[in-house]
Amino acid sequence: MKRSIIAAVAALCFCFGAQAQYPALIHSHNDYAQTAPFWLAYSQKAHSIECDVFYMGGSKFLVGHDKKDFVYNQDFDVFYLEPIVRMYRYNGGRAWAGDDTHDLQLMIDIKSDDSDAFLKALVKKLKKYPDVFDSSVNPLACKVVITGNGPAPEDFCKYPSSYISFDGTLDKEYTPEQLQRVALISECLRNYTHWNGKGTLVYEEEVKVRELIAKAHALGKPIRFWSGPDSVTSWYTWINFGVDYINTDNPAKCAEFLKDWHNQNYSILGENGPVKAGVTRTDRLDKVTKDFAGFQNDKLQLKNLVETYTPSYLNDGATDKPIKNVILMIGDGMGIMQMIAADRANFGLSMMNMRYMGMVNNSSEDAFTTDSAASGSGLATGVIQPNRHIATSADGKDLPSLTDYFYEKGKACAVVTLGDMCDATPAAFYGHCVERDSADIITRGLLDGKLTILAGSGIKDMTVNRRDGLDMPSELKSIGYDFLRNVSDIDDSAKKCICIDEEMGKAATVDNIGLLADATRRSIAKLSAASENGFFMMVEGAKIDYAGHSRCLPGSIVETLSFDMAIAEALKFADSNGETLVIVTADHECGALVLVDGDNATGRVTGYYLSNDHTPVYPIVLSYGPGASSFIGRYLQKDVANRIKELCK
Repeated sequence: MKRSIIAAVAALCFCFGAQAQYPALIHSHNDYAQTAPFWLAYSQKAHSIECDVFYMGGSKFLVGHDKKDFVYNQDFDVFYLEPIVRMYRYNGGRAWAGDDTHDLQLMIDIKSDDSDAFLKALVKKLKKYPDVFDSSVNPLACKVVITGNGPAPEDFCKYPSSYISFDGTLDKEYTPEQLQRVALISECLRNYTHWNGKGTLVYEEEVKVRELIAKAHALGKPIRFWSGPDSVTSWYTWINFGVDYINTDNPAKCAEFLKDWHNQNYSILGENGPVKAGVTRTDRLDKVTKDFAGFQNDKLQLKNLVETYTPSYLNDGATDKPIKNVILMIGDGMGIMQMIAADRANFGLSMMNMRYMGMVNNSSEDAFTTDSAASGSGLATGVIQPNRHIATSADGKDLPSLTDYFYEKGKACAVVTLGDMCDATPAAFYGHCVERDSADIITRGLLDGKLTILAGSGIKDMTVNRRDGLDMPSELKSIGYDFLRNVSDIDDSAKKCICIDEEMGKAATVDNIGLLADATRRSIAKLSAASENGFFMMVEGAKIDYAGHSRCLPGSIVETLSFDMAIAEALKFADSNGETLVIVTADHECGALVLVDGDNATGRVTGYYLSNDHTPVYPIVLSYGPGASSFIGRYLQKDVANRIKELCK
């Protein structure tokens, strides 16, 4: 029974802990006070675990801050020694299975007055397990570090160096031999600052703290601070300062904050250090997008800032100018925090130069928090709908979209997405279905021929995944469409076109970040030539949502910048045309992104996702051109479409 429990815990630790890449080491302070002493910190791969220990004579050690705390037999062997021995032996001489780079550090705070008797008894106990505690036998042995009422530095030599190390302080002078026995430097933060973990340190106190860190590092030793704030703000502050150990009474929360650190920090110019290799992806996507390959981490490091566009504002907000063209741009999953993160990282966004701003309540008909189907359909039709419905009412009736509205007015219509053309948001502008996953039903809407251009990925939904047996490319060609496989071919098509370019389904990277802007620019040119009456176009930045589901801040920023490049193309056209209304919004926020830190000089942004799903945060609406003033204030998401139709009667 005991062995099965150990195996289960070991599996947990391997799955979560051994793969974690933390930017600083976690020190579980007062670990004995945790609900599950040792195990909680160990499961989070806390490199250092601290316990207060009293020597009771013989071979007996008890754990606790004061003797009055001994409400039951808090035996050191049971709480710490035996679990460490079991896990080391279970993992083949390692602290964690599959990890040959990290040992475990057990910091013992001596609470007894007689440190010599304490240490002699402790060494005798440790010597029973040389494969676990003797560094001369096992290079990855558990490192036992003594703090509290420990011996004077000149007495370090009395205890075997392969078993015992010591906690140091910067107010002591150590000989070279003594310094070799010091495992780390620990300083009481309250001796240098009264910072409460809110905001930033007072400048003079920050200088003192940074000097301590530099002094410890000059000695070749890591450093931790105790008796200080224990919060997200303090954790990332210590990381930015270069503190090696984060002292925390909340190892699980700290580990949650620190894990995937490379996915919570981003700087366009590479100020965040080397980019981690590998792929970040999620399994929380719907049927038509579940094959998304993920965000290739090293491809998210851009080489330059993205150029932004400042409009002329010549007809911005005008109420006496005709509206010939409407460009509706939807950043799927783009909340205000996603916008701010990209803006801070890039030192500006084109969309942030739009002067008219509103916000919308986007709850669906049957849920407080919407999905992309209901919200995309609300933007498309001007009617609140249930989750999973694509431009279809709760009772199954098809609802006309803006595409239908403008097609009847003789305008050319287009849907362009940097994602799967059958995904919920683009689908709502040409299809109808009560289930967003029914791609074969949704794409039948294309046979109505109302779109002049459809551009996106998703060839499988045109061919191999069809349950109705239709050969959609052939069907579309038969009603006058060119069926294209590359965005660059849009220029050469003299007909209406369906462009299924699989590059549109891949994550935006340093190599293809301009793809959506390119598709937008080409589509605007084709639409302008296609109809003298003007056009309506919906452009979607689809994978800001994917980044939220994946909890990948670099992916979110790059996808938002890709979307912003497309917005710049729309604004440029609006300025050259003078009769174009541009609206930028989102269907919903994804990931509950919180920005917690950054650097004004380098554009580094630190963010933390509280979720991997949609949230009910109000999307922002930005507008530019004639009629833009109609979109300020707070209103329902469906009213975006209704106000567009009112302006374009």
